[in-house]
Amino acid sequence: MDFKLVSNFKPSGDQPQAIDKLINGLNRNFRCQTLLGVTGSGKTFTMAGVIARLNRPTLVIAHNKTLAAQLTQEFREFFPHNAVEYFVSYYDYYQPEAYLPSSDTYIEKEAQINDEIDRLRHSATQSLLTRRDVIVVASVSCIYGLGSPETYKSESLLLKAGAKFDRAKLMRDLINLHFVRSTGTLKRGEFRVRGATFDIFPINQEYIFRLNVIGDVLSSIIILNPLTSKPIEEVKETYIFPAKHFVTPEALKKEALRNIRLELAERLEYFRKRGLLLETERLERRTRYDLELISEIGYCNGIENYSRHLSGRAEGSPPDTLLSYFPKDFLLFIDESHATVPQLNGMYNGDHARKLSLIDNGFRLPSAYDNRPLTFKEFGERVNQTIFVSATPAAYEREKSQQIVEQIIRPTGLVDPEVIIRPIVETKTSPSQVDDLIHEVKIRAGKNERVLVTTLTKKMAEDLSDYLSEAKVKTKYLHSDVKTIDRIRILTDFRAGKFDCLVGVNLLREGLDLPEVTLVAILDADKEGFLRSETSLIQTIGRAARNVAGQVILYADNITGSIKRAVDITNCRRSLQLAYNKKHGITPQTIRKEVKDITALWGLGGGEAEAKSILELETRVIPKAKIGELIMTKEKEMKEAAHDLEFELAAILRDELTILKKRFKSKTKTTP
Repeated sequence: MDFKLVSNFKPSGDQPQAIDKLINGLNRNFRCQTLLGVTGSGKTFTMAGVIARLNRPTLVIAHNKTLAAQLTQEFREFFPHNAVEYFVSYYDYYQPEAYLPSSDTYIEKEAQINDEIDRLRHSATQSLLTRRDVIVVASVSCIYGLGSPETYKSESLLLKAGAKFDRAKLMRDLINLHFVRSTGTLKRGEFRVRGATFDIFPINQEYIFRLNVIGDVLSSIIILNPLTSKPIEEVKETYIFPAKHFVTPEALKKEALRNIRLELAERLEYFRKRGLLLETERLERRTRYDLELISEIGYCNGIENYSRHLSGRAEGSPPDTLLSYFPKDFLLFIDESHATVPQLNGMYNGDHARKLSLIDNGFRLPSAYDNRPLTFKEFGERVNQTIFVSATPAAYEREKSQQIVEQIIRPTGLVDPEVIIRPIVETKTSPSQVDDLIHEVKIRAGKNERVLVTTLTKKMAEDLSDYLSEAKVKTKYLHSDVKTIDRIRILTDFRAGKFDCLVGVNLLREGLDLPEVTLVAILDADKEGFLRSETSLIQTIGRAARNVAGQVILYADNITGSIKRAVDITNCRRSLQLAYNKKHGITPQTIRKEVKDITALWGLGGGEAEAKSILELETRVIPKAKIGELIMTKEKEMKEAAHDLEFELAAILRDELTILKKRFKSKTKTTP
């Protein structure tokens, strides 16, 4: 099936020429290109246009989960008839295994897996193995070990209605695929047997397969709603893929166990010769315990550390990753490449240093080195054609690209904001940066407009917010220590006009899309460094480019090289945009975007305490018999939120479900 782009808009501004140039470059077999698109120019729509015309499986890598989720939602709107998948780390919480020799501290691996993200990861790999009209939006977790796609596909089960059926064999096969047998309510990755009926909940689906058996024949396959158990439809056949990406056939498992024992013997001899008795005992005890578990149940905690043996790879060879599931002709977009490429480049070294300490001190075998992310060189060898996407491509992208395609003209006609430079320290003719800022904020507040302010540290953000509040300016601060739910509430209130000024440290990483902002103020702009580099300044200036009245004030006593380059680039773009608008008679329009009160939808309008009281009220006023229905409703809402990639909402509903189920269990207990 071909990609079919669905949109009420046609490419405009610089989008048509950008799509044409990128397609031309791909047809000329350019290995690397860069789409240099300014903020608000519709880079995602341009990417979609390229994908629709090229018709090749596509991987889009973003530098964080939030951005990846936003891109996935956008691509799903553009391609509703195709497979748009989301692949990020499935950990809600992750503490890697580590050993600190200086304090003799061993930190055991701790992880909390998000089941819905795990489902989406399986959905992504299964789509790649069964069709070509696939877009996968991923974080940098896509370069971590995943398991062999050949084994993952070959070990899957094909079930056909009317075929012969071996009840005992199917149970063994499901257990070998890491499915768990259950007698109660099914979860994904579980199966249940009741007489001649099999119920299987696939790891990648949101429904259950019911297999009805008559004699030794599979008579029918019915798809059931997991909440109501009502039939949805009947199918003739279906594939059941493994419940985990790491699957080892029985023959290979025996060979792997033998090789692990051989490596263990060699390593123990190494430690004994050096008189390292503690390390010897430590390694032997742990590894033999793991071997017993793998032999008996096919799995152990930390099994990924034996992945080289379990997949039959040679020592030092790179692992299979998500990239291994793509066909050779896939297209790669690296979004916000100035931030994503350094992440891809830095993953291997940090992982290697942590493993070195574990291996040297007898916590892991040396083969654990091969459970690792790809090196940047290995990553480059596994991609076909790449398009870097950024408003501020770094030197690496510029050097690698055979073509840089600029997308300067916005479809809305909006131009880059005017940039003004004012002093930090008070002079005879100018107030200090804070006093000037207060004056500017009050002007915007009088027009029902918003102001963003960036500082250098969290403490400065908090102190400035307090000072502005004392000066009768309605303001709040935002930085990495603010909880996710609070951050969303603050942004919603900001857009709704409940306060006028938002102060932050690095407002680039918040994924902000705030068309109400007419002023961005950058304090201490002449303090060279990461937050005041050319790239950061250009990106921050772009925050004011969604409103026709957008303006930026840089407070600086010295004109640094970064300031000069950022201002020159912005002014150049602004001149081109103004000339284009004049030539084509375009009147710029501020972006209009509905302010959705997400926190109200979540029941968090009055904070987390109110949410708990609401839940308490729900369980108090409904009959005991209805609590089960409330649980089903919450489960449905949680799945819908996760499907829409609103994982913060899904996490809240999951926590509510945990409380509800405990209460439901306690209410249904009988007194002996």
